[in-house]
Amino acid sequence: MPKPVFYVDFNEMVDEHTVLLSASDSKGDARGITVQLHEGMPVRVYMDDLDENGNVDNLVADGIVEKNTQPGWAAHVKWCCRIDHNGIKPQSELSR
Repeated sequence: MPKPVFYVDFNEMVDEHTVLLSASDSKGDARGITVQLHEGMPVRVYMDDLDENGNVDNLVADGIVEKNTQPGWAAHVKWCCRIDHNGIKPQSELSR
């Protein structure tokens, strides 16, 4: 089974490797399927973006789901995505 793909906002990074994912235990994936989140689940996350010519070239990253432990402004979110060592890249770089 392929890993689920979720929309995130990379402007909501809680540290250099962690982005907010969901305030609840489920989240709709890119296909519109509701997915139950759990600790250690492998996922792909993406955010809309354009290349220098105005063509769609979304930002993407792979990672795992983990419980949010951040205090302060992000405390209301239950789940985060810990981005793997490959970081966040334009989707066009994945097919190279």
